[in-house]
Amino acid sequence: MPDSAVTTLLSPEFVRRLDRLDVVSRRILAGKLQGERRSKRRGQSVEFADYRGYVPGDDLRFIDWNLYARLDRLFLRLFMEEEDLSVSILLDTSASMNWPTPEIVAQASSDPEGESSVITKLDYARRVAAALGYIGLVRYNRVHVYRLSGGVADRLLNLRGRRPIPQLLDFIAAPVSSRPPSPSSLAPALRQFALEQPHKGVVILVSDFLDKSDLVPALRYLAGDRYDVFCLQVLSEFERDPQKAGIVGDLRLLDVEDGQAVEVTITPELLRRYRETLDAYCDHLRQLCLKRDMVYLLTDTAVPFETLVLQYLRHRGLLG
Repeated sequence: MPDSAVTTLLSPEFVRRLDRLDVVSRRILAGKLQGERRSKRRGQSVEFADYRGYVPGDDLRFIDWNLYARLDRLFLRLFMEEEDLSVSILLDTSASMNWPTPEIVAQASSDPEGESSVITKLDYARRVAAALGYIGLVRYNRVHVYRLSGGVADRLLNLRGRRPIPQLLDFIAAPVSSRPPSPSSLAPALRQFALEQPHKGVVILVSDFLDKSDLVPALRYLAGDRYDVFCLQVLSEFERDPQKAGIVGDLRLLDVEDGQAVEVTITPELLRRYRETLDAYCDHLRQLCLKRDMVYLLTDTAVPFETLVLQYLRHRGLLG
């Protein structure tokens, strides 16, 4: 793997720790191909599982003739069928993800060397997507990556094995094309994904979920038996606590997605109401996921993404 691809999203030290992990589904998910994932069903792969008595109509190729010579009875050899697990990573690349702005970052505290430790939600989400995609590939799962922005902006499909890892990382790290402000909604993107990906599999949606539209129709496209869904909400540390960004006084706030502006005066009471509203919104999203048997996890950019992957995602059952 090229050094530049690693150091942009994943450090070599972290990659070595990822090699010990695997994507875990809460269900047995059947894929189209026979892969590295063993299922509880018996099929026609190379690993022997058991015998059963011959029944007229069975495939004669699987009769154990050596056993017949010894016992004078017909038995069929059964094999453990191995399944190809489909892992789809949906990465929100809408304008709200590319926050905080450079101006906000410049106001943030810096380390002694003068380098800011603050990153955008999109950069954080890219690293998470890269780690999950890497794990899926080295475990020979079938990996698909979608970049969402209003609809499905781009996709990279049917990756498997170590060879396409550089291609995966380059796709995730690719710049997002700038667009004029326009309302962005998850619903059209998730609808398009559901139409394009009808097969069963694990779906990991990484987004800030800051959507002015109703999230119920959006999540409905991922509900049901087809997908094992994990919703990872990524917020900026400044969104969870605006005081960290030094936001004070009279401000004119501009929505980066639809251009709507509002003038506010920052007061302790306003900040309190803001935090209560944000907490209520995140809890609403959690309840929506819970009702649809989806796993919900909230994080912010102050949490080291290595900690998120190695601890939080393992604790919530996505990795094992």
